[in-house]
Amino acid sequence: MFFDWKVSYINAAPLGIQQKVIAINGQFPGPILNVTTNWNVVVNVHNDLDEPLLLTWAGVQQRKDSWQDGVSGTNCPIPAGWNWTYDFQVKDQIGSFFYFPSLNFQRAAGGFGGITINNRAIIPIPFGTPDGEITLLISDWYTKGHKELRNIIKDGHDLGFPNGILFNGFGPYRYDSNIVPENIQYLSVFVEPGKTYRVRVSNVGISTSLNFRIQNHNLILVETEGSYTVQQNYTDMDIHVGQSYSFLVTMDHDASSDYYIVASPRFMNSSTEASAIGVAILHYSNSQGPASGPLPVLANELDLSYSMNQAKSIRWNLTSSAARPNPQGSFRYGQIPVTDVNVIVSGPAELIDGNWHATLNGISYFTPSTPLKLAQHFNVPGVYKVDFPSRPMNRPPKVDTSLINATYKGFMEIILLNNGTTVKSFHLDGYAFFVVGMDFGMWTEDSRSSYNKEDAVARCTTQVFPGAWTAIMVSLDNSGIWNLRAENLDLWYLGQEVYLNVVNTEKDNSENPLPDNTIYCGVLSSLQRDQDRRIDFSGSQLNRLKPAALVFVPVTIFCLLLL
Repeated sequence: MFFDWKVSYINAAPLGIQQKVIAINGQFPGPILNVTTNWNVVVNVHNDLDEPLLLTWAGVQQRKDSWQDGVSGTNCPIPAGWNWTYDFQVKDQIGSFFYFPSLNFQRAAGGFGGITINNRAIIPIPFGTPDGEITLLISDWYTKGHKELRNIIKDGHDLGFPNGILFNGFGPYRYDSNIVPENIQYLSVFVEPGKTYRVRVSNVGISTSLNFRIQNHNLILVETEGSYTVQQNYTDMDIHVGQSYSFLVTMDHDASSDYYIVASPRFMNSSTEASAIGVAILHYSNSQGPASGPLPVLANELDLSYSMNQAKSIRWNLTSSAARPNPQGSFRYGQIPVTDVNVIVSGPAELIDGNWHATLNGISYFTPSTPLKLAQHFNVPGVYKVDFPSRPMNRPPKVDTSLINATYKGFMEIILLNNGTTVKSFHLDGYAFFVVGMDFGMWTEDSRSSYNKEDAVARCTTQVFPGAWTAIMVSLDNSGIWNLRAENLDLWYLGQEVYLNVVNTEKDNSENPLPDNTIYCGVLSSLQRDQDRRIDFSGSQLNRLKPAALVFVPVTIFCLLLL
């Protein structure tokens, strides 16, 4: 499947104030990447921004191919005015995810879009075929531009309360004229009475946990980030930064009026929250009038325990198949011996050598000019060290490029502790991990007695509540260099990330080779040839940077004519 995307600024006013947003092919948000298990996906990205760009495919597990990951540790940025072609396979995977720009705080300006990976026809889904699908991208939003926001973060200030919450790039429906100004464009979702829809919801925002609910309608949770779940009814769901869920929603109510779809900030001061609630409209085809009255109330608005218990209630569906024709429960993760243990503590931003940084185990990640993966491939010394501490060290914090030395085909336990005051999300590229436990207080060795080793859900993003811990387990069967990061963009930007170095030293190492279209930077810049940005072989893979590739085009055509 081939996609040709131009990433550029457009003017938009999602909250009524004109600002620059990042669009893909003129769309904000970008197009949905709708593919099927095991498809090869080719995305040619033209960078028409005024600064370097990378797109990352959050949750898509490029098997043995971290070259396509689109983060600073694996790829050189696409310079402004250049294009680069991603080429990866969505191997043995299904589910709901999203993509976004990974550099320079750009996600705060947009550039994101949904990813849907469908089952192959021979693998049944564990519920009746929905009558339709709806993708909702919910996000906190600021009227300041992403460049101004990143300067605010660098200066040691908080982002503050968002100016609004968007649904698919649209501002709130005017449910209250005292709160929502006039002339705000809002999202209407059109449905047919009596039909059931699969609603895929992703929190693509930068820092705010959001609660999602639909007035008078139940949400039957069926999938999260590539795992089918035990089907349970929820009236609302907390969706933390970077997380994605699928719900079945049946349109079984009368159509006397439309219904509210709501995404509201969690764990924030309610006196200011009212000005930043996202509201879309669910419109039955036979609706008799507009939605009216108060929004559906969120119980336990500031109750962290309610949210944690909700997260613990999500279970893996052990009997359903996912990407392969065997039950998810046949992978008995609870019986696998743990080979590596990492206890990782995250705290609030702090001053280190006069600059603001965020740390994991006292180390704030320094981004070298040469990506880690390229440095490893070309044996460039001094770019990074594989000495990230497996537990917090009693020493002053520092800025460094330190990787986790992971054991290929090992089984790693990671305990994430949050010493801050806000909910944090953590994401691991290249893998799905099992969320086996979470609780308030300090983690100890005895905490393992509370782990769920039977039906914990497998996903790629998990929340860690303030003053609490979350334990995950992951089978390290995907060689490469993979990013573990805070999805909260302010903390990620300040260095709260680390990479897992998963090296396959076996003779059967089948990790994908260095791509022909690799961009070179840092100490390897001399290997780069110039790009003529006017080259455009739409629909082919020949637009992969190097004009030298043109030399082979006539030869290729001549050979084809001889066949």
